Amino acid sequence: MLGRLLAARGAVAGTVIVLLLFLLAFVGPYLTHWRYTDIDYAALRQPPSATHWFGTGGLGQDVYAQTLRGLQKSLIIGLLVALLSTVVAGLVGACAGYFGGWTDRLLIFFVDLMLVFPSFLVITIISPRLKNTGWIAFVVLLAAFNWMITARVVRSMTISLKEREFVRAAQFMGVRPLRIILRHILPNAASYLIVDATIAVGSAVMSETALSYFGFGVKAPDVSLGTLIADGTDAAPTYPWMFYFAAGLLVLFVLAVNLIGDGLRDALDPTAESGRAPSRRAARLSRSTRTPKGSR
Repeated sequence: MLGRLLAARGAVAGTVIVLLLFLLAFVGPYLTHWRYTDIDYAALRQPPSATHWFGTGGLGQDVYAQTLRGLQKSLIIGLLVALLSTVVAGLVGACAGYFGGWTDRLLIFFVDLMLVFPSFLVITIISPRLKNTGWIAFVVLLAAFNWMITARVVRSMTISLKEREFVRAAQFMGVRPLRIILRHILPNAASYLIVDATIAVGSAVMSETALSYFGFGVKAPDVSLGTLIADGTDAAPTYPWMFYFAAGLLVLFVLAVNLIGDGLRDALDPTAESGRAPSRRAARLSRSTRTPKGSR
């Protein structure tokens, strides 16, 4: 598996980019004496220079410090949302598929009910009422609407896995259902959950950015990539450094996460690749053994 992952150049490149972005977000602020809350009234909307590496904003904020602070916040929110939503999806889907009956019906009814709600509209209505609770409540709110599709897939996998011999053996030995789910069902669905969680990080960062752009996410004085993009949109044509640094980091991170997700999918579930390889070998063998025209 590790060999297949290292052979995927896109996944390796994505991993390197994500590691560099994390290094930039959490180590980069220590390379300058400016903080994201500092204001330089003598430098308003100044272009990048030796004093302000990414330039300054409309009030004299250091764009470098603010961009890295926004990157920190967006990365943390994306990771926590992906982790919470994947855990909930795994547990709900596994319980629904393993127990069946009324448990399955009730859980799937709840999943379908959650899918009916327009998540973006619900979050925009609820989030202003949570402004005094901090960004953790925003993370929980995002995770609450980001797990349903994964739960249905895990349920389908569990229905197949619970008929396997190792699950039957555990049942005959008297192992408790919850222990079977944690020790046997979820580990065998881990490949899908890992890939889904990886891609969910990028999706969560995009959701946080979109909500913060419209003023429903991270609140001032804190910043995120979404708030920085929103603040710099109007000034982008004349003061591009106020917009393009944050927007560029967002695009770079989401692209890198998607590359990692594609590589993990091929490494953890190589059936598609293994299904293509024999056909290519068969085609080369067919060409090499084909009788030339005019020969007998």
